[in-house]
Amino acid sequence: MKKIILIAVAAVLVIIGVGLILFEPVSNEVGKQEAHKLVDEFEDIIAQAEENSSKAEKKSVRKDEKSASSAYTPSYYAEPGKPTRESLKRLLEDSRRYNEKLVSNQGTVKTSNYKKAALDLKEYGITSNIYCYVSAPKIGMKLPVYLGASDSTLSSGAAHLSNTSLPVNQKNTNCVIAGHTGYIGRTYFDNIRSLSSGDTVTIRNYSQTINYKVIKKKRIKPNDTTNLYIEYGRQLLTLFTCIRNDKGDWDRLIVICEKK
Repeated sequence: MKKIILIAVAAVLVIIGVGLILFEPVSNEVGKQEAHKLVDEFEDIIAQAEENSSKAEKKSVRKDEKSASSAYTPSYYAEPGKPTRESLKRLLEDSRRYNEKLVSNQGTVKTSNYKKAALDLKEYGITSNIYCYVSAPKIGMKLPVYLGASDSTLSSGAAHLSNTSLPVNQKNTNCVIAGHTGYIGRTYFDNIRSLSSGDTVTIRNYSQTINYKVIKKKRIKPNDTTNLYIEYGRQLLTLFTCIRNDKGDWDRLIVICEKK
């Protein structure tokens, strides 16, 4: 009987050990699939925006059938969860204006302001707070990017730091996107350290696909913000995460990319 108990205990310990070994890779794979699902939903929103605009146009024409004119006037308004082609166009225009205002205000922003969303996406019919997604084929990364680097957004994916440029196809910009490293069950920016000069990083927003190439990788101190500034005439994307130093504290790892 004692021998049977010992065998049972040993079997349980083996099962626990195997579970602990498999927990991290399985959790990471689950997290990866969840991120890809959000990206797929993002793509669906783009496709549905065209349909939403077509429906609005047909509705307007039917409404005006009794009048002398049935011309459709595009509306920039969109119902919650139903962005239209026109509302996404307005989002792009507002994003460009946001970026233009930043150029003359560099160095005047407190770090705490990075947590606030740059724009309210609900105004454009988008309820997910996902502005775009970032991908890097070399490291198998494809993540939704939320607006505002708050604790909640960073626990769901990557996050755009407010008061840095929004990721649109525009010069005089430096879009900074942060992501966690070492987050249990999620491989967010853990692997950006494996990116090398020349590697491709892509941003897909609601209107554009923008390809960048990695030009530099640096370790910096937490209070060093000089690499987050806009450089005139350039179009930059900076990936930003935490990394352990030899003292057991946290530094920052940044991967600087420039539009191809």
